[in-house]
Amino acid sequence: MLKKLLIANRGEIAVRVIRTARALGYRTVAVYSEADARAVHVEEADEAALIGPAQVSASYLNAEAILEAARRTGADCIHPGYGFLSENAGFARACEEAGLVFVGPPADAIDLMGSKRRSKIAMQAAGVPVVPGYEGDNASDEQLLAAARDIGFPLMIKASAGGGGRGMRLVEDPSQLADNIARARSEAKQAFGDDELILEKAVLQPRHIEIQVFADNHGNAVYLGERDCSIQRRHQKVVEEAPSPFVTPELRQAMGEAAVKAAQACGYRGAGTVEFLVDSDRNFYFLEMNTRLQVEHPVTELITGQDLVAWQLAVAEGQQLPLAQEQIALNGHAIEVRLYAEDPASGFTPQTGRLDRFEPVTGEGIRIDSGVRSGDIVSPHYDPMLAKVIAWGQTRDDARRRLLRTLEDSQIFGVTTNRHFLSRIIGHDTFAAGEATTAFLGQDFATDPSLSMHPPTLRELALAAAVLCVRKDQQVAWSNALATQVPVILASNETRFELLVRHQGSRLFVSHDQQDCELELIGLESDQLCYIDNGTRHRCQYQRCGDHLYLQQSGHTVHLRDVTHQPPESGSLCGSGQVRATMDGAIVAVMVEEGQQVHQGDVLVVLEAMKMEHPVKADRDGQVIRLHTSAGDQVRRQQLLVEVQSDHAEHTSTT
Repeated sequence: MLKKLLIANRGEIAVRVIRTARALGYRTVAVYSEADARAVHVEEADEAALIGPAQVSASYLNAEAILEAARRTGADCIHPGYGFLSENAGFARACEEAGLVFVGPPADAIDLMGSKRRSKIAMQAAGVPVVPGYEGDNASDEQLLAAARDIGFPLMIKASAGGGGRGMRLVEDPSQLADNIARARSEAKQAFGDDELILEKAVLQPRHIEIQVFADNHGNAVYLGERDCSIQRRHQKVVEEAPSPFVTPELRQAMGEAAVKAAQACGYRGAGTVEFLVDSDRNFYFLEMNTRLQVEHPVTELITGQDLVAWQLAVAEGQQLPLAQEQIALNGHAIEVRLYAEDPASGFTPQTGRLDRFEPVTGEGIRIDSGVRSGDIVSPHYDPMLAKVIAWGQTRDDARRRLLRTLEDSQIFGVTTNRHFLSRIIGHDTFAAGEATTAFLGQDFATDPSLSMHPPTLRELALAAAVLCVRKDQQVAWSNALATQVPVILASNETRFELLVRHQGSRLFVSHDQQDCELELIGLESDQLCYIDNGTRHRCQYQRCGDHLYLQQSGHTVHLRDVTHQPPESGSLCGSGQVRATMDGAIVAVMVEEGQQVHQGDVLVVLEAMKMEHPVKADRDGQVIRLHTSAGDQVRRQQLLVEVQSDHAEHTSTT
C-alpha cells in the first residue's frame, strides 16, 4: 500500500497529479528548481524539495537529485508526469533499484517503444498495421538511399529515437533525399544522442488518431476510446478532441483492439497511448506508442467519467483495472487546446515576463488545467505552456461553443499568448465541420489574420484613450469632461499614433490621421470599459500596468504604451540604436565588436530561450559603440544589450 507520492515534474501536470493523489489520501512531494521556488505546484504539495538550479539538465532531468529527494522525504512512489524523465527507461530502472514504485510502465516497455525502428518491428510481429517503409538496424546513408527507391516518393525520414518532429523530414523529390538524410541525422544526434534513422511511405493529409490504453499486472488491458490530434504545427499538437468526428464505431473498435495488441506485445502496465495515422479511406497505421500519460488525457477523462491518474495509482499498487472493456462507455464530446506564452504573429516566438493577470473563465463543462496564476513570471527555462483549456458538451457543437467563449472571455494580460490563434481555429468552418486533417494549419488556415501583425484600429486607439484619459466615475455623465482637444500619443510595437482626444458628457471624440471616432461611454470599472459604438453596447476588458495598457475583446488582445510624455521621436520607435533583449534568456553568441560598422537587420546577438535560438538585430545603420553583454550571460527581457550610433548622429555631434 503506497502512502507518499513524489511528482518528478513541474507546472500544470504536477498540479493535476497532486490534486488527484491528495483526494485519494496520499501525501505528496513536489520537486522544484530555483526558478520555481514560488510555483503553484510547490505550494499545492504537502512537501517540496529543491533539486537544483533553473537549468533543466541540473534539476528536472537530474535523476540522482530526484531520487535523493524521494529518500529525504520518505516517498515510496514516483509519478513522472510527461516530458523530462517520463519516458526514460534508465530512470524507471533507477526507481526500482532504489526501492521506489515507478508510476508508469516497465522499463523494458519504455525502452522498446522509445525506438521507432524496434517498436515498428514489434508491431508488425503483433499484427498491428504499420506504414510501409524501411527500418534496418543502424542503416547507412547508402542503405537508406537504396531503400527509398523501393518505397517511392513522397516519403518520411524519421529519427528512430525521436519525437515532437525533431529529426523528421518529408521528402517529395529524390534529388532532396541525401541532403535531408544528413540534416535529419544531425538533428537526431543533437536532440537524442542517437542518429539512427528509418524511412516510411508518406501518408499525406492524414488524420492523427490516438488510442488511450491501460493495462495492469493481472493480464487485463483495455482501450478508452480515441482522441483526434490532427491539428498540428510542426508535428506539435495544438487541438485535441474526443471522440474523433472522423472515426466510426467500427473503426474505433478495430483501432482499439490493435492498440491493446500493441500494449500486450510489450508487456505493458499502466497508462499508454498508441498513435495511428488514418488515411481518407480509414486505413490506419501504427505511428508510435507514448509510454506515459499524455498532455491531452483530460478529453478522455471528460467523455469516460474516469480519473486516469487514479487508474495509474491503482495499477501501481497492484490492483486490477477499475473497469472491463464492456463497462467503458463514451458520453458527449470534449475539446482541448494548449494555451502557450508565444506570439503566433511573430513566428510563434516564445514570450517571457510577468503574467499580470491570469483569470480563465470557468463554468459548466469547462476545465482549466494550469500551473500558473496572476503575478507569476514566465521563465525562459521551460516549456511555455500556461494551461490546457478543455470544454465538454453533450454534442461536439456544444463543446466547441463553450471552448470558444472561454477563450474569448478569459482575462490574460502581461504576456502575449496564442489565445487568439486558438479561438480562430475553434471558430473556423473547416474545424466546425470536423474536416481538419494534419494539413489544416498549412493550407486552410495559412492566411488567417492571427498569424500576422496588424496595427490597432481607430476604435481600439479610442478605447485606449478612454481608459487613459477618463477617470473612474460611478455616474453616467463624466465629471472631468475635456472641452478642448488634448494630444495622446500611443505606441504599438514600433509605431507611434498621435491622437487628439476630447469628451463632453458621456461622449468621447478621437481623431487620428484625418479619421474620427465617436464613442458613448457607459461605465469604467477596474478591469473593463462599457461603451456604445454605432448603436451597439460593448464591453472591453483591460489591464493597465504603468504606461502599458492591454485591451481585450473577443479573445483579441492589443498592447499599447502611453508615450505622451516621452521625448518626441521622428516617425517611429525603431532606429533608436538601443538594442534590447526580446525575452528572458541566455546569450549564446555575440556577433559584433565595439567599433564595428553594422547595417539595419544585421544579427548582433543570438539569444536562447525555451530551447530555441532567437537573433537580435540592429534597428539602424551605424557603429557599435558599446556592448553590454557577452556569451554565457543570463539576461532579462528589455535589458540593454548593444548600443549602435548612427553615422548621422556622430556627424551631428562633431559639428
